[in-house]
Amino acid sequence: METDKIIKCNRCEGDLCYENTIANDIKTYFCMSCGFQTNSICKKDSEFYQEQSATLPELYKDLAFEDKDSLIWFPSTVKIDNMGMIFAYGAEKNEWAWAAVKAVEVLEEEKAKYPIPGKPGEFYKHRMDMTTLKLFIERDFIEALSYIGVIPN
Repeated sequence: METDKIIKCNRCEGDLCYENTIANDIKTYFCMSCGFQTNSICKKDSEFYQEQSATLPELYKDLAFEDKDSLIWFPSTVKIDNMGMIFAYGAEKNEWAWAAVKAVEVLEEEKAKYPIPGKPGEFYKHRMDMTTLKLFIERDFIEALSYIGVIPN
C-alpha cells in the first residue's frame, strides 16, 4: 500500500502537495505550493473540524477553504526549533501574507526567560527572533521554507 506521494493540490492546483496515509486510512495533505493543509476527516460537520476551529486564530478560520471533496483547508504553521517558524500573518482575509522568522540560540544569560513548560529546570535552546520577520505572498510558501533553512536555496 502506497502511503506517501506528491499530488496536485485540491486548493491551489499546485503540483507540490504531499499526501500521506496514516492510521485508520486517514489521509493528510500538506501543500508546499500554497502552504495550506487538511486531512480526510476535516469536513465542516465533523468533530475534528469543530475542535480545530475552536482553537485557531480568527485569520486562520477566515482563510479556511472548502475544496471539491468538501475538505476544509487551513493555513499551516511550521515551527522547527533550531530553524524558525512560518505562520499566516495579517489583519484580515484580504490582507495577509506568510510570515517567516528565523530561530536563534538562546544565550546562557537569557535562558531563564525561556523555560520549557512542565519541565522544571529545563530551558529552550532556541527562540524565534522576530527581528528577522520577512513576509511572503501566498504562493511563495516554499520561499518562506527556504528563508528559514528548511529547503536549500
